Formats: sequence, structure tokens, C-alpha cells
Amino acid sequence: MDTSSAPTTGWLVRGKDGRLTAYAPGSDGVLRWTETRPGGPQWTGPEPIPGRGVLPYLSIAQGADGYVHLVSLRRSRLADGRTGTDVVYAVQYQSGLAVRDWYPLGSPYPNDPDLAGQIGLPSAVIDAEGSLHVFVRNAGGGVCGRAQVPSGKWNKWADLKGSGGVGTVSASLTPDGLMELLVPTADHIMRWEQETPGVKFERADDIPAKAAADSLSSERTGGNRLTHFWHDAGDNTVRAWRPTSDAAPLGNGAGTGPVALLRTPVDGHDCTILAHRDAATGRPALAAYPTEDESSGVSWTLTGEPCVGAPALAIDARGRVVMAAFGTDGTLRVTRQKDESGLAMEAWSRV
Repeated sequence: MDTSSAPTTGWLVRGKDGRLTAYAPGSDGVLRWTETRPGGPQWTGPEPIPGRGVLPYLSIAQGADGYVHLVSLRRSRLADGRTGTDVVYAVQYQSGLAVRDWYPLGSPYPNDPDLAGQIGLPSAVIDAEGSLHVFVRNAGGGVCGRAQVPSGKWNKWADLKGSGGVGTVSASLTPDGLMELLVPTADHIMRWEQETPGVKFERADDIPAKAAADSLSSERTGGNRLTHFWHDAGDNTVRAWRPTSDAAPLGNGAGTGPVALLRTPVDGHDCTILAHRDAATGRPALAAYPTEDESSGVSWTLTGEPCVGAPALAIDARGRVVMAAFGTDGTLRVTRQKDESGLAMEAWSRV
């Protein structure tokens, strides 16, 4: 795998048949590992998904139909010798089966390759109607997005405005199907939201916090709410935020990249599971706390060997928490929740 671009999480996905699939950016494409049966423990892979010119970066979105959308940037040489930049996506309809060819979505600057080369890495989300939306930080530090309509056609790129953004856009979907976007700046986090599904985005109040670039992620935590998480730009510890509340610190464990998130019951209690790459050791670190009860405190537990990128979390076909990471040698490592009380995890296995 290639980790030269910004790390992402969300790369461990459960298909409609119950099998987990792991995706990783590689040289000129993507690598894929798939469970041989729901719940494992055996996997196939790595299998290459070719993508000439596709950067070593992935944003992954999955809809209710189980289809997995892989979104990235592709660079290519133009006839005049300059470099062209396109947002591209590919679709996998079923676990382990072939992935459709990469489809270009262009950029907000179709007639200016130099400006197109300044856009940020894309983020993807599937709306309540099953349509794919992609968002990029534009050349001015604002946000542009392009949406697929239910017929399968694509709208034009839309400028959502904003300025001063750094890093990658964070795109997420609330439980009632509304999209939210966050982008960090040097001294605050810009935010956009929808009032109702299908309507244009409106700029919401900025979040008065300094987040490390490329570290934002979100989870549905109650009612129609999202809780947003990031690493603080100063000390790299994790913060959690919801509207009408202050950003709450989650333990003293400093990390890098985005925080992997999973909301699931543990011993009958509604919990939010978190994982990140520890800043000091490079090892995966795992934590859990009662959902939306940040005041209860969070302790981070180091586990496994040093990893690259960001860990991922998922629930397997047997209802167990699964944590995955890529070792420094590029191999996939997996650990699953033990069949006992609590969040005790098995020994890591190398795929």
C-alpha cells in the first residue's frame, strides 16, 4: 500500500452478504482484501483494482443498497504538456466481485488545469435517496461539491463558498438523511448543513476550535444528531463536539490522522468506540465511552504493532467489533472482539 497522501478511515466495509472488505490505496490503483465467509477468519487478497494515475488516497461511501463507492483524484498529462486533475470514482456492487472502471467527474475548474491542480482530496457521502455526493476544498480554501441525481446523471459543480480551509472536507449524513460538511481553518472549523433533504447547503455557525487538518470524522450518536471528532491542532488529543456544546476532550492519548468511529452496544450499554494511530508509538489505540457522555472519561489502550495511515472499525456478521490496521510492512492486520463481556479484543492476526 502507498501512504504518501492524507490518511483516511472508513476503509473496512461490510457488504450485503455480511463479508467484510478492506481497501487500501496502492500504486496506480487500490488493493482489496475480502473475507472468504461472513465473520472470517480467512481472507482473500490483496487483489489489485487498477487505476492508472489515481492518487494513493481513498474516500469510501456505502449506501443502503450495499454498493461501495471508491472516490479519489486522478492526475494525467494533457495534450499541452500540463497536468490534468479529475475527481474519479469506481463502484463495487457485491463483495469480492469486479469493480467498475473509474469514472471521471472533472473538477470545479474544467478550463484551468492550474487551478484544478490546487483542489483538495475528495470526500464522499451517500444521501438518503442513494445518490453519491463528492466534495473538495477548492483553490480558494472554500468548498465545492458535485451531486448525482436519482436518475444517475450528475449535476454541475456547485460552489458552497467559504475560505481559508485546510486539509480535507469531512462529509457525513445525519440519521434523518441530512448532510453536514466540516472543514478546518487555522483558527476555527467551517460548517455547512441542510435544513431538509435535497435542498442546498447553508453555512452554519463556525466551530470555535482548532482541528488538525485531515483529522475530522463524525458519528450518529442520538436523535438526529451527529457528534464530530478531531485531533486538536495543538496537543493532538481527541475532541468531541455537538451543536450547543463545547468541544470536549477525550482522554490524554495524542493521535494522528482521523479517528475511526463506531456506535454499538457493549454489555447492553450504548457506547461509542474510537480508534486512532498513537502519535508517540505509531501503534493503534482503542477507547470506548457511553455515547454522548464525554464527561465519563476516556482511557486509550495501545494494541498491536506500529501501523501506517489510520485504523478502521466495523461490526462483522457475528456482531463483533473488528479493528483493522495496516502494518508498516503494508500487510493487513485484524483483531476481533472476544466472545466475553466488555470490549476485550483477540490477538491480532496478519492477513
